Amino acid sequence: MEMLSPLALEVPIISARYARRFVRFMESRGVKRHTILTQTGITDELLNNPDASLSMTQVLGLLQQADWLMTDERAAFEFGKQLDLPCHGLLGFAMLEQDNPRRLVSMIVQYLRVGLPLMDMELESTGSTFRIKLIDTWNVGNLKSGLAKIYMGSIYRVSCQVCSNFTFMFDFPSYISQEDWQLLAPGCEFIFNAEVSEVTIPLKGTPIRKDDASLEFLVARTRHSHQQKNVEADETVQQVRELIMSQPGRPCTTENIARRLDISPRTLRQHLAGAGTSFRELRNEIRENFATLYLKDTNVSLESISEKLGFSDQASFTKAYRSWTGSTPGDVRRQARNKK
Repeated sequence: MEMLSPLALEVPIISARYARRFVRFMESRGVKRHTILTQTGITDELLNNPDASLSMTQVLGLLQQADWLMTDERAAFEFGKQLDLPCHGLLGFAMLEQDNPRRLVSMIVQYLRVGLPLMDMELESTGSTFRIKLIDTWNVGNLKSGLAKIYMGSIYRVSCQVCSNFTFMFDFPSYISQEDWQLLAPGCEFIFNAEVSEVTIPLKGTPIRKDDASLEFLVARTRHSHQQKNVEADETVQQVRELIMSQPGRPCTTENIARRLDISPRTLRQHLAGAGTSFRELRNEIRENFATLYLKDTNVSLESISEKLGFSDQASFTKAYRSWTGSTPGDVRRQARNKK
């Protein structure tokens, strides 16, 4: 493989949110943060900056440091499963009510290439079957197996809503049983010591779910530059954002979010105020982003959007959306259709 320029390894290309989530994952498994970050050049300040990016050198340093700390060879796949569509920060596409798994699988490849360019992918389809082959473009050496598992875990997480019975193939060995792997992906097959690392996805799975849980997996997060505020990206703000995104409807209240964080509503309000924001501001920002995606990229009715985002009726949703954007939902949808 052609050697890469040392300068290419120093270019910031990967959002720090991936490293932040990885550090949290390792901490949940009992590894101290300072142990993970030592000699990586990654600081807490960098991790907590929502606009920061990491170089390939920093990413490889972090993975190398964690490699000897992970005693369970399934850990990387498990971490990949935590990388759902909202986590990728995609400028996304609302798949709700689009029973089109082909489009979803194509989107997964497209978004991972842009958002997480640690490996490249080749997408092929034969009949009703898709194959996604992983390609090591960075020549990452002994870290290749861990990266492949992370990618496979993420592909599984974001596509298992519409597909099932995946076959995962890896070009390296495993020392645990098929049954142990299937605990992470029930009904799927894991093959090791294969010629290539690829996943086969038969498009014969269950249809997209039409309940609120679909939002967590199938609606991508977007942040418009004019909405971004100079908010201290502390741990509480990040956690609240993620919880609101997974539950933007009527159950999304200060009390419920505080209970999920195991703190009091008063403490939650204090933390958010200290970061220069509030629960209402965060919720409205995320609701606006979800609504705009629905309006521009789907045919979901205004009534259904209102219900999904927790409004009592369509009139309340229209009033709120106009206060956020200066336009009505109907205007935004008509303008989007006229551009197509």
